[in-house]
Amino acid sequence: MATLLSCIMLLGAIVLTAMPGYGLTADEIAVIANKQEPESISLARFYMDQRRIPSANLITINMNPAEDCQRSDYDNLIAAPVLSFLNQHSPQNTIRCLVTMYGVPLKISTPALSDQGSETIAQLSKNIEEITLSLDHGKDESMLDSLSGKISDIKNQISYYTKVNDMRAAVDSELTLVLQTHPLAHWLPNPYYRDLHDEFLPFAKEDVLMVSRLDGSSPELVRKMITDALSAEKEGLRGDAFFDARWPDPGLKQVNSYAWYDRAIHRAAEVVRKSGRMSNVVVDEQSALFQPGVTRDAALYCGWYSLAKYIDAFSWQKGAVGYHIASSECSTLKKEGSQVWCKRMLEKGAAATIGPVGEPYVNAFPPPDLFFAFLLGGKNLVESYFFSLPHLSWKMVLIGDPLYTPFADHRGK
Repeated sequence: MATLLSCIMLLGAIVLTAMPGYGLTADEIAVIANKQEPESISLARFYMDQRRIPSANLITINMNPAEDCQRSDYDNLIAAPVLSFLNQHSPQNTIRCLVTMYGVPLKISTPALSDQGSETIAQLSKNIEEITLSLDHGKDESMLDSLSGKISDIKNQISYYTKVNDMRAAVDSELTLVLQTHPLAHWLPNPYYRDLHDEFLPFAKEDVLMVSRLDGSSPELVRKMITDALSAEKEGLRGDAFFDARWPDPGLKQVNSYAWYDRAIHRAAEVVRKSGRMSNVVVDEQSALFQPGVTRDAALYCGWYSLAKYIDAFSWQKGAVGYHIASSECSTLKKEGSQVWCKRMLEKGAAATIGPVGEPYVNAFPPPDLFFAFLLGGKNLVESYFFSLPHLSWKMVLIGDPLYTPFADHRGK
């Protein structure tokens, strides 16, 4: 175990040393607000004033502020004015990050699959979840291999039905590639992440914009997210870290994608523990999730898997950052009664979170050991996210102030 922990920390040190100190500045941020949602404009101006973002860096769009939009509306009413602004301001005033505000649509719909195709995909996805949640890592290896083989076969079937037809995406994820023409079917590699993995890249970091969202169920909530992040920077992020794995740490044993992410949760806990930044780091490795009834002052969190069913097990501290790995936890930030994790975490007091607008597959989530290593190493929120985000033009969304640096005394290191 000591050797494993040494490897984890060495990897973190190498990654943090290798990544350039991008040091995103306020004048490199442009904020997108929607004229048809009056609070969108006022919140944008409030945020820009708080972070001293130049007033000229406000991009306004004019469209229905519903959370869903058609692909054509995204192209004509969001991407077009953003691209026009960027072309006018380059290269004298280079924009490297976009912030989508309350009132900007959250997700892009797709030409509908046939009813039969949709039902088939839903059933196949359910089959994967049932097999995954039934896995007992004490079972015979041959049985585990057989179950893993079944999951792989089902994923191939899902891919057959979705890869060509699925043009659904998060608005924010599409905006990362607004500077270039790109294929719309399925995900594309993120060069901020992939250059660590020696993979061929169709475009470079300079072709990609970082994107974060300031959004939630009410304007008051968004304003609180902004001020809480600023307060936590000034006062320090205080509280405990909670990591909710499903199984014991498999160590260096070769594992499938689900167990790989479970192991990444264990490793994230070690990264936080070794940093000395949190007063207490709690890891649960049982299949049951943390439950209500116990006081838990959470500053950092990562866990899984309670699909669209938030569990009120934490008191989120001012400036708290965390995310729950499940399939549709950012499918809405406003729908009344929804229990998706992103919406409820923000409503309960978290300042920043990550989630998908639809089924992303588990390998689309930022590995938590990388994400928290960057954050603890002094990177701001949006850099920590993009340095650990595998895919672009896909389903994932970062919600929070991109400049939020909870461990500000590390800034610039």
